[in-house]
Amino acid sequence: MILCSNPRAQYLSYKDEIDSSIQQVLSKGEFIFGGNVHSFEEEFCEYIGTKYAVSVGSGTDALCLALRSLKLGPGDEVIAPSHTATATIAAIATVGATPVLVDSDPIYHTIDPLAVSQAISSKTKAVIVVHIYGQPVDMDRIISIVRQKNLKLIEDCAQATGATYNNRRVGSMGDLGCFSFYPTKNLGALGDGGSIVTSNSILADQLRKLRQYGWDKNRVSQITGYNSRLDEIQAAVLRVKLKYLDRDNAKRVALAKTYERELNHLPLEAVSLRQKCSHVYHLYVLSVERRNDLVAHLKSNDIVAGIHYPVPTHLMPAYVQGSKPTLYLPNAERIAKKVVSLPIYPELAESDQYRVINALKDFF
Repeated sequence: MILCSNPRAQYLSYKDEIDSSIQQVLSKGEFIFGGNVHSFEEEFCEYIGTKYAVSVGSGTDALCLALRSLKLGPGDEVIAPSHTATATIAAIATVGATPVLVDSDPIYHTIDPLAVSQAISSKTKAVIVVHIYGQPVDMDRIISIVRQKNLKLIEDCAQATGATYNNRRVGSMGDLGCFSFYPTKNLGALGDGGSIVTSNSILADQLRKLRQYGWDKNRVSQITGYNSRLDEIQAAVLRVKLKYLDRDNAKRVALAKTYERELNHLPLEAVSLRQKCSHVYHLYVLSVERRNDLVAHLKSNDIVAGIHYPVPTHLMPAYVQGSKPTLYLPNAERIAKKVVSLPIYPELAESDQYRVINALKDFF
């Protein structure tokens, strides 16, 4: 069976180092907020290019705490793309703010800057951009918009750890950058985990309080907070994997180039590559007619394809404004009907990739 993603294969790639790092944690007996968490935060913010990194329990928590650190809540609007993982929008709703969902660019599938500009109201306080599939958003245009309107900017980097825009890592260009370390991600733990990066010392201090009951150094709650902590074992695993992230991302890029070369004559529409960007291919996404038939054909050949994502968030019952959908976002709806994600991960063998390629050729 060829999986769409395979975190077990990555564990096996670094098994000796990972097992050793876990054993050291177990032997030391320091499981929460120990040396590995502190070291990982230092190493991660240095890698991203920010002054601070605050680790938390998940990527969703990262988004929630980022919004809370900006003091956003009821009565505030936050603009975000409808075409994204549900976590992006769930975080906005969780803190009590109102998600304002906008359309995506039809070529790159990232948030449409023009749609962002048109959605701004007197209640708008922030914009969340999503570097979807591993490709950065058009940050020049987005930054221009938020600066002109004096809005806060959060980067959802869950799918794009290591990607760059104009030679800057994603996560380093907004007020806050949020990351997920879910096992399938480019930098994945062996369980849940996340981080928020920033170069703002006030926000970093606020985030450290928020992740643990609002405590100060004396464990006195100065604000209401959460329990959202990256544990020592996950931090130790991430420290091992972070050393190899650029190498693993390069393998993803090589796999993507092979797909592009071998499939370019088929009736498939690849997502275009934005200039000035490095795409890290968390997902390799195509648009295709008869998508469900294709997925079934691949399954019959023991190949698991993904669909990211089959329902735009603005059409999900939890986020529909009123009793029935009234918002029409044509690009997001068209994308949702056609996208399919092919298997891609650093350990994908050449022979397995060509099995996927040949199955696609057989289908057409």
